[in-house]
Amino acid sequence: MRQIARSLLGAACFAALILPAAAQEPYRTPPQVINDILDAPPIPGVSVSPDRQWLLFSDRTSMPSIAEVSEPMLRLAGARINPATKGLFGGSRRTALRLKLIATGAEHQVTVPTEGSLGTPQWSPDSRRIAFTVSSGSGIVLWVADVATGQAKQVTTARLNGVSGSCAWLADGQRLLCPWVPEGRGAIPAPPQVPRGPAIQETSGSKAMIRTYQDLLQNGYDEALFDYFFTAQLGIVDAATGARTPVGAPGVISAGASPSGEYLLVTRIQRPYSYLFPADAFPQVQEVWNGQGQVVHTVLRRGLQEDMASGWVPTGPRNVTWRPQQLATLVWAEALDGGNPKQQAAHRDRVLMLAAPFTGEPVEIARTQERYRGIQWGQAAALISDYERTTRRARTWVFEPDRPATPWRLVWDLNSEDAYGDPGSPLMRPLPGGSVLLQRGDWLYLTGTGASAEGDRPFLDRLNLRTLRTERLWRSGAQTYESVVAVLSDDARRVLTRSESATEPPNYLVRQLPSGKATALTAFRDPAPQLTGIKKQLITYTRQDGVPLNGTLYLPPGYRPGTRLPLVVWAYPREFLDASVAGQVRGTANRFTTFSGASHLFFLTQGYAVLDGPSMPILGGDTANNTYIEQLVASAQAAVDKVVEMGVADRDRIGVGGHSYGAFMTANLLAHTDLFRAGIARSGAYNRSLTPFGFQAEERTFWEVPELYQRMSPFWYADRLKEPILFIHGEADNNTGTFPIQSERMYAAVKGNGGTARLVFLPSEAHGYSAAESNKHVLYEMIAWFDKYVKNAPPRPSAGPQ
Repeated sequence: MRQIARSLLGAACFAALILPAAAQEPYRTPPQVINDILDAPPIPGVSVSPDRQWLLFSDRTSMPSIAEVSEPMLRLAGARINPATKGLFGGSRRTALRLKLIATGAEHQVTVPTEGSLGTPQWSPDSRRIAFTVSSGSGIVLWVADVATGQAKQVTTARLNGVSGSCAWLADGQRLLCPWVPEGRGAIPAPPQVPRGPAIQETSGSKAMIRTYQDLLQNGYDEALFDYFFTAQLGIVDAATGARTPVGAPGVISAGASPSGEYLLVTRIQRPYSYLFPADAFPQVQEVWNGQGQVVHTVLRRGLQEDMASGWVPTGPRNVTWRPQQLATLVWAEALDGGNPKQQAAHRDRVLMLAAPFTGEPVEIARTQERYRGIQWGQAAALISDYERTTRRARTWVFEPDRPATPWRLVWDLNSEDAYGDPGSPLMRPLPGGSVLLQRGDWLYLTGTGASAEGDRPFLDRLNLRTLRTERLWRSGAQTYESVVAVLSDDARRVLTRSESATEPPNYLVRQLPSGKATALTAFRDPAPQLTGIKKQLITYTRQDGVPLNGTLYLPPGYRPGTRLPLVVWAYPREFLDASVAGQVRGTANRFTTFSGASHLFFLTQGYAVLDGPSMPILGGDTANNTYIEQLVASAQAAVDKVVEMGVADRDRIGVGGHSYGAFMTANLLAHTDLFRAGIARSGAYNRSLTPFGFQAEERTFWEVPELYQRMSPFWYADRLKEPILFIHGEADNNTGTFPIQSERMYAAVKGNGGTARLVFLPSEAHGYSAAESNKHVLYEMIAWFDKYVKNAPPRPSAGPQ
């Protein structure tokens, strides 16, 4: 296909331009201990049935091969499509499914096909069946398994349209609503042999702040491909008989069934398409259809959403959903401030409700002072939340949606950045059409990570909706990390937990409350016993301006106290409004250490210490980046001083690295300090003029604060970047802002100024790296780079900020 050929040709051309002759090398592998860990099968995934009686285990491979990752791919309107399967590119690595009855521990396999990739399993509402897809070169088909026996079968030979969404069970647990490939769709459109004409765009007068989206439509042929792959036929299929009933006409369409199964909420994407925005910004219509595919109500008509600056929301209905526990009632929000967060308004949003047959006027059930965040539905009362971005204020109330005049009662008024003050999230019970609060009378249950100065200690609380009193039912022990997966009985006397420690891999337990007695359900083994002996500890320290900081220090197996090691600092800066919460501990040393992909923690196998996730807070709210460099340098200086003071690190042998915004950080630290001997920057952006309408939490544009964009961009300081830096980037990076040209131009800038650098482009890889060969090669490059420029670096006279 032309688009695929164009991508491959372009990659080959710029690789030839920026790299020396014969630069394309075969994939390399890291030391054998790392290969063995990467090749080991990971711990299975686990899901709990809606009736809380069963566990479903999903076995999977660790990584796909480069052959799989390099299969043909189309990039259309923000989506990546596999033209062979007619579904989304990539996907699941599941290889097997098995079921365990929680009460007895009895276990049996699900009979799955030996060929093809298994999709995400979906429980039926009554927990009697599991639906999953199987993808292969001939398309995507639907399978259904009987939970009691594990016997599974292909429901029908018809192919699913995996681009348009997934199947969803209807309330009867017998039928599923699915997007199918339309009958007689035919072959993929052939590319034109001769261009039809130039691709033209025009603008006049109206502002549209365009983020640097990737994988966009580029011409008329792309539009034809988009129509071909995104057009689906909605239909309902009987899981037992395979009988299919089409609903409505095919279209670029997605849908969700009402709790009763009588109606569908349908979203149709319409032309004209955009070459500047992904599909979710295209014009759309939302309608309610009956079971025969007839439109009974139009919810909204919306044009291209090209004027959605940060913080803005569309006018008219948005966030349209079905209300759970009611047969067919729509709920949505509407802006009262024109969608403009800077517009003064007594209330920013209102929430409306409209019940079948959708012929009456919508009923207003709520107004929120700040931006509406959603409703968590309960038996009679519900929780409603709003959020104010500039202050990070998040509030939640109890209200009665069917008695709108009843006064609201404030449950939480929080700073969303305050990890220590997080009360947790309500446990929910899945139902057709949505989820509802898991309740016993007036009580609901809350779970959270339990962040504290001593590290995370997950908890289970209960909250009384009438008195607003909270009670602690259980908290993880001080030497383990144990979190609640599900409440197995409505009185919370039996709970399912996932327990791990620094030395024990994650396993699942049934815990009796309040006694705490536990029964093991699984006995997963350590997938990487080679890592036994790694030590980790939470360390705290203070920045020069008094901001408290922390990080997790890892020490290699066999470490002898007092020995100074080469050390890797791996970090990711984050913006905060409130200095008092920026240094809060987020994480714990009590979690089991697992490595996967191109993790920097693999340096531990090679005799390095690793400071993982040291705090790099950038304080100041909307203007935090005014002092980005100063704050970044101060945080890095404090981290280095701490590990040297502890006697763990040799100041002359410390390297720094990061991925994405962490790569941006790395290049800046090498340009503005002498703290580090070398750096590793993966999939980063280095010239902020290429993201001119904002980045991360920065909302000011390049034209408003050009000096800020310049000062934050390490590209502008490439002449100061004298320490060796390794750039790694996926050739098919799909992340907003991190185009591969960012690394290409940064490498050229360092080279042009006489610096030491290496640039590695990974064929077929996106923002994160998938293939086994790619991840192994990345680790080979990282270890070789730091072995040369950090571990074996000669002493230097001094180090410190410039």
